[in-house]
Amino acid sequence: MPSPFLTVALEAARNAEEVIRAYYDGDAMNVQLKADETPVTRADTEAERVIRETLKAAFPEHGFLGEEYGIERGTSPYLWIIDPIDGTKNYIRKIPVFATQIALMQDERLILGVSNAPLLNELLHAEAGGGAFLNGEPITVSGVTHPSDVMLCHGGLNWFTPKGVLPGMCGLINAAARSRGFGDFYMYHLLASARADVVVEAAISIWDIAALSVIVQEAGGKVTDMQGRAITKDTASMVATNGHLHGAVLGYFS
Repeated sequence: MPSPFLTVALEAARNAEEVIRAYYDGDAMNVQLKADETPVTRADTEAERVIRETLKAAFPEHGFLGEEYGIERGTSPYLWIIDPIDGTKNYIRKIPVFATQIALMQDERLILGVSNAPLLNELLHAEAGGGAFLNGEPITVSGVTHPSDVMLCHGGLNWFTPKGVLPGMCGLINAAARSRGFGDFYMYHLLASARADVVVEAAISIWDIAALSVIVQEAGGKVTDMQGRAITKDTASMVATNGHLHGAVLGYFS
């Protein structure tokens, strides 16, 4: 039985999907560049507004942290973390690999995640202690244990150089059976549903991975930063695995 938190989070994701689909099918995205030179569209801002409004109507005392509207502090220990469109560059170019991310944190602990990729027909959700689900069906990570059998996914390789970890990443790629740079949310969908085994990203923000962290862990996987530390609001890199491979993967970056 879903909690009231999950019920409203799923409603918020569906409301955002209506906005996102409308702009995707239209000609008025109104693309602009933010201060960090990343693009933002009217769909990003309107979808986040709709998500916040939906959540706030149910939980007016909660706080919010979103990619487009920043921090709004609440009076309770709950904080919603929102990325209205993870994969905005894909969205702009009409590549259907993008998703809405909604997570809930309680006292610095992530307890809920929703990831909705409408054009891929993949809605994943999880709550702490309740397992992970894809379109309502339970999912688990793979049982792969040997690096030479790994399906490895990674973010943009250009981010590994300034972090000084490109040699380790190249070693991991060479050791894996197969590697693909899907980027963004999709590789975590693959990991949580046993279609991939390892995900590595050298540069992320918390709204990129908050919901996905809950989903992967509830599917039986493990998530840390590249130094093996637990995920926090300040986490800037990500290693996610099926759990069996985590120590071996971290070894490439130590």
